[in-house]
Amino acid sequence: MALICRKTEDSRVELLFIQRARQEGDPWSGDMAFPGGRMHPEDASPRATAERETLEETGIDLIRHGRFQARLSDLITRRHSRWRPMVVTPYVYEWRGPKAVSMNHEVERVVWIPLDYLAARENQGSLPWRTPLRTLNMPCCRYQGYCIWGLSYSMLQELLALDLIRLKI
Repeated sequence: MALICRKTEDSRVELLFIQRARQEGDPWSGDMAFPGGRMHPEDASPRATAERETLEETGIDLIRHGRFQARLSDLITRRHSRWRPMVVTPYVYEWRGPKAVSMNHEVERVVWIPLDYLAARENQGSLPWRTPLRTLNMPCCRYQGYCIWGLSYSMLQELLALDLIRLKI
């Protein structure tokens, strides 16, 4: 996964999210996420996977216009209804390239959200999520009708805990 930050003209920091395209049978369809995906045999590393997937999904070329900042903690999850675990490795980049994006079929929308908005306590909430056993109240952040929760929320919280000045963003 790629967490991509950019500075605005007034020196505020924004973070890029994608809204996943709606697809039948995909339980995360329409959710907010960071660009990323499955590692291919030709990918040299999980970081190369994040860079390739970001380019495919958004047209954002992190190799040419991104500046690698940090690797966040691995997250263990599982793919959809499968029991086999999957490791998600998030990488943080500063974006210094063009503003235009070119989304592929996996992405419905790209949204840049101010980091200070994402960090504000008053923008935190919960999302009821039904499991076969019970309903859980998952922590989330809401922005203009979007809801950031689950793995994306976990990655966001780790990013917010970092010292962005140390990262030089």
